[in-house]
Amino acid sequence: MAKKKNSAEKRHRQSEARRIANKSVKTAVRGTARKFVEASAKKDEAASEAQLKSLVKRLDSAARKGVIAKNAAARKKSRMQKRFNAAFGVKKAVSE
Repeated sequence: MAKKKNSAEKRHRQSEARRIANKSVKTAVRGTARKFVEASAKKDEAASEAQLKSLVKRLDSAARKGVIAKNAAARKKSRMQKRFNAAFGVKKAVSE
């Protein structure tokens, strides 16, 4: 616990600012993942590939910032790549 009220208030402000920033990153990742799933469900290969590239970029960025764990990002990328390969029968990895 903080020894002084001022330091506790500052810590609260900092954690609130971080929470809001992290929330926007997580929301962007989820939105991109949803768009990818929708595109792959429609069997639109070009759109799916573009969304997958965008998703990989967002996941890597979120992992680098510490918003999500590195292994969680790797797991999500792997699952989405599997979905892409299953939908379009492509065995190439989509990465940056």
